[in-house]
Amino acid sequence: MARPRTPLLSRERIVTAALAVVDAEGLEALSTRRLATELSVSGPSLYNHFATKDDLLDAVADSVMGEVDLSMFESGADWQTALRDWARSYRAALAAHPHVVPILAQGPGRRPNALRLADAVFGCLVAAGWPRGQATRIGALMRYFVTGSALGSFASGFPEDATLYAAQYPHLAEAHRLAEHRAAVDEGAFELGLESLLAGLAGRYPGAG
Repeated sequence: MARPRTPLLSRERIVTAALAVVDAEGLEALSTRRLATELSVSGPSLYNHFATKDDLLDAVADSVMGEVDLSMFESGADWQTALRDWARSYRAALAAHPHVVPILAQGPGRRPNALRLADAVFGCLVAAGWPRGQATRIGALMRYFVTGSALGSFASGFPEDATLYAAQYPHLAEAHRLAEHRAAVDEGAFELGLESLLAGLAGRYPGAG
């Protein structure tokens, strides 16, 4: 029996193609018609794997969560080290797929990888001695922080026009140069925030001091 010219559809193949479209052009570029064209299939065949576009977007978002390293929670590292390493991996995954961040900001829902992530963070904190309520709030706090850091670049938000700031905004006289140092500013802000959060949490750790 001859092999089909087009590889058979699978959920994984559809999600990979959908993520490529979103990464390149944003969420608004993704449609059934566009995806069918990318995969060289008929539009209706996609519905055999995803009933709605929302279902597909959930799967795309969860595939990004699957890129986050969770091995630190099984390594025996202390809770601060585990949270630090996880936060960095989490941010790296979001930074690689910035257009997906708005969907991820809605929470894990029923997404398996996202739920595994939440379970690993919560389990680490409870095992370290944090009360369950506090562990829940810390998990939420870390998600807010990492997601917010990936929503956009602080440095690139300032136009490279020195005349814009000179007269009315004297304290921003050097703001036009921020875009030149985007990576250093954004990465530095993330690391400063992460270390400040962990230091603050350490002071509230049960039994500390």
